[in-house]
Amino acid sequence: MPNAIRIRGLEKVWTNGKRALAGVDLEVERGDFYALLGPNGAGKTTTIGVVSSLVSKSAGEVTVFGHDLEREPAAVRRAIGLVPQEFNMNLWEPVQEVLVNQAGFYGVPKREGIKRAEACLDLLGLRDRADSLVRELSGGMRRRLMIARALVHQPQLLILDEPTAGVDIEIRRSTWALLRRLNQEGTTILLTTHYLEEAEALCRTVGIIDQGRLLEQGPVDILLSQASVQTFVFDLAQPVACAPSWEGISCALADGSGYKLEAAVSADLTLNDVFTAFQQSGLSVLSMRNKQNRLEEFFLRRVGRDGTHGN
Repeated sequence: MPNAIRIRGLEKVWTNGKRALAGVDLEVERGDFYALLGPNGAGKTTTIGVVSSLVSKSAGEVTVFGHDLEREPAAVRRAIGLVPQEFNMNLWEPVQEVLVNQAGFYGVPKREGIKRAEACLDLLGLRDRADSLVRELSGGMRRRLMIARALVHQPQLLILDEPTAGVDIEIRRSTWALLRRLNQEGTTILLTTHYLEEAEALCRTVGIIDQGRLLEQGPVDILLSQASVQTFVFDLAQPVACAPSWEGISCALADGSGYKLEAAVSADLTLNDVFTAFQQSGLSVLSMRNKQNRLEEFFLRRVGRDGTHGN
């Protein structure tokens, strides 16, 4: 059974000579939930653009569920539902009409298109806005409508480019729940996100791309097992004049007051080991928190950058 996406030697050189992709090899298994991560300008959106036929490749091979992008472009497009990063809808079109027209673009008869549109509106919690103009929707509702539009032709693969950018926490969490449900029901999902906790919470597989090259690809749990440290911030009851250190624990003052310590802790140590070291040195801890999640720590070390994420 073919993979959902199989990419070999994918290259993209823009007309100005800038190389966006330099021989990317990438695979997304059927039924997987895959996150493509990378810093600004890494090539994430370009890769998605090529797979979804919005960007022409310079070299390489792309297949989607066994359909070759060059020889069977229509079959590839039918298999994909795309949720782009930028909003791209007619603001003066009624919400349900957006979905019915989208279904029609894929050859779905109007009567069936109406049924599918209503089902998607129910799924995304937009049924009561079916007759509203798109311009009347809030930003979060527009995001949900974009997902509904991508699903109305019942694609096997859903591609989302920064699906929760700029939405509030409640909408983000409801979107997570929806994506989990779709994936559990068999839809393969590929997303890009600059919220790395989102990738860690949702995805089974991660690919890290930088400067047009895929640096890492594999199951999230295996990649995270390679993380050598975790970083925590501790609030102290009494200030310290200088940062202490112990074997496997490297500390730095997190601010000028001396009340906050940032500690990089080796992966072979437990938090009990850390608290024991603090207590033996006479340091009393009021509270603590993770500075970054594990995937973010791994990502930053792998790309060697300051944590600026984007397309």
